[in-house]
Amino acid sequence: MDEPRLVDAELRLAGRLDARFFALLEAIEATGSINRAARTAGYSYKGAWLLLESAGNLAREPLVTRVIGGKGGGGSRLTPAAFGLLDVWRHLQAARRSFLQEQEDWLERQPAWAGLLRRLAMKTTARNQFAGSIAAVTGGPVTTQVSIAIGGGQELVATMTSAAAARLKLAVGSEAIALIKSSAIVLITDFAGYALSARNQLAGTVSRIERGAVGSLVVLTLPGGAHLTASVTNEAVDALPLAVGDRATGVFKAYSVMLAVAT
Repeated sequence: MDEPRLVDAELRLAGRLDARFFALLEAIEATGSINRAARTAGYSYKGAWLLLESAGNLAREPLVTRVIGGKGGGGSRLTPAAFGLLDVWRHLQAARRSFLQEQEDWLERQPAWAGLLRRLAMKTTARNQFAGSIAAVTGGPVTTQVSIAIGGGQELVATMTSAAAARLKLAVGSEAIALIKSSAIVLITDFAGYALSARNQLAGTVSRIERGAVGSLVVLTLPGGAHLTASVTNEAVDALPLAVGDRATGVFKAYSVMLAVAT
């Protein structure tokens, strides 16, 4: 799988002619059919015609002409104006790719910022994402335990199968991202003298409570400024009770922590 680009930009001509529009022109060129070309470019037949007619009016000459009958049974063809627009688009696209590659190469020479942007590029539904470095790897015949230092003197522990650990090629000192679903976190305000078996216990201060119709998102600010978000019922918020400024500890099992490492 290719790594996501760190630098990207969409090319758009005249504020309205984008890659999808030129894909439509190219599909008309290839198929000779606006109906088939519209499906290829993701337009409705009517939407494709409206766009082509509008662009043709502004260009002061049609972009598409109909061919009636003939050996191929007729169809649609691009006009010289459309081919000229395509040439402009292809030239600018080549220049855009060259420019972006130059900036990508420059950014790769800034490892700290490149690493940050790669972490930000990950798209996931897990609300809690912590970047850190692997502090310890303890392997076993079936499971492997991994400690991740996330800053602020905090560490997370993840447990996974040893096969998964081997596949990820985990090594002490390498970077990793820990992912935890907000629903996997239990909030505790008073341990009442008890100790818990859960390996991960992150203490912080309640900095935000987002109350919904049924549940609430409770955000803890941890030492060092990181945030941990727990998803709990409104009844639980009221029962504790929780308020901004309260001290609380987010508790979650090591099996609830997923690790992501660069490939």
